[in-house]
Amino acid sequence: MAAPFPTTATPSDLVGRVLGLNPGMMTGPGTNTYLLGRRDPILIDTGAGVPDYVPLLEHYLGERGWTQPSRVILTHRHRDHLGGVASLRARFKGLRVSKMRHKDADLPEPIDDLRAGETVHGEGVTLVPVYTPGHASDHLCYYLVEEKALFTGDVILGGSTTVIPSDDGDLVDYLDSLRRLQKMDVRRIYPAHGPVIEDGPAKIAEYLEHRMLRERQILEALADGVETIPAIVARIYVDVAPALHPAAALSVESHLKKLAREGRAHEDKQPDRPSRWRR
Repeated sequence: MAAPFPTTATPSDLVGRVLGLNPGMMTGPGTNTYLLGRRDPILIDTGAGVPDYVPLLEHYLGERGWTQPSRVILTHRHRDHLGGVASLRARFKGLRVSKMRHKDADLPEPIDDLRAGETVHGEGVTLVPVYTPGHASDHLCYYLVEEKALFTGDVILGGSTTVIPSDDGDLVDYLDSLRRLQKMDVRRIYPAHGPVIEDGPAKIAEYLEHRMLRERQILEALADGVETIPAIVARIYVDVAPALHPAAALSVESHLKKLAREGRAHEDKQPDRPSRWRR
């Protein structure tokens, strides 16, 4: 995203945003952290732990007449979302942190378990956790009842599509998550990276259409005898910067695993060489 992206913003009366100050190839301007409520706000995600984040957060809190977050809730375990927990706890003693506990390791304990459907209440806000695996197996989105808005973490991004990692990601789960979100009454989307998405239903439909397009492209590549993941990436991501091809390869692998489970592709594993895939 080439447009300037402010480090703080107040996109609605109930929502404030403080940037995690961790820009990069995969994070765009950085991780968005959100403060929700009319006072003693709930904080969604904590950034990656960049030293300047806590002073920036404190400055924004002061502008709003707040002293500290009442609690922290996390979307998922990836470092750029929970890396700031330790520095926040050092500044705000006794800060409660919650996430869905699932296949977790190396968490900044203590972490309270938060499950889908366990409503989180704040001053003027009602948040409903929604289980949305696919990008990560522990991923929660948060539905803000008062705005019919959804905090999507890394499930839906502002300005790009989501990578499906080959280790803890699952494309079948991801598509199911998108279809369940599509059935919800969502108007606005607050993503973890990039700007607010005003037309939530259109963006969810776009994400589903994009994944189906990639699947068709992969099947066409296999039909033409393109057999390795690097070769498939080079063919179908021709308009994407080469620096992003390793990330694209993760999503291609996830598509191929899905196709293999459906009996529409077959992996021929090669010793000391990339696997070859065939229809």
